[in-house]
Amino acid sequence: MALINEFQQAPSDVQRVHGPVTCGYRSFTVDGRRILQLDTYGSTERAIPNKISQSVQLDAEGARALLAIISETFPDITR
Repeated sequence: MALINEFQQAPSDVQRVHGPVTCGYRSFTVDGRRILQLDTYGSTERAIPNKISQSVQLDAEGARALLAIISETFPDITR
């Protein structure tokens, strides 16, 4: 699990779409700090299907940074 505190653009020559999985989410407060946690689950082909594969957490600052990246990447998305 990781609390994301910074985003950096990472150039890559590899451009492919990964297989689809489910992402669960939850939010909670720790010491007055609101946290959003995203958990991806293994595909049905994995040895243990639906087991949590990766977890990432964002606080308000990380969420604002991610929103800016999403807005830049998908400028036609509106609320």
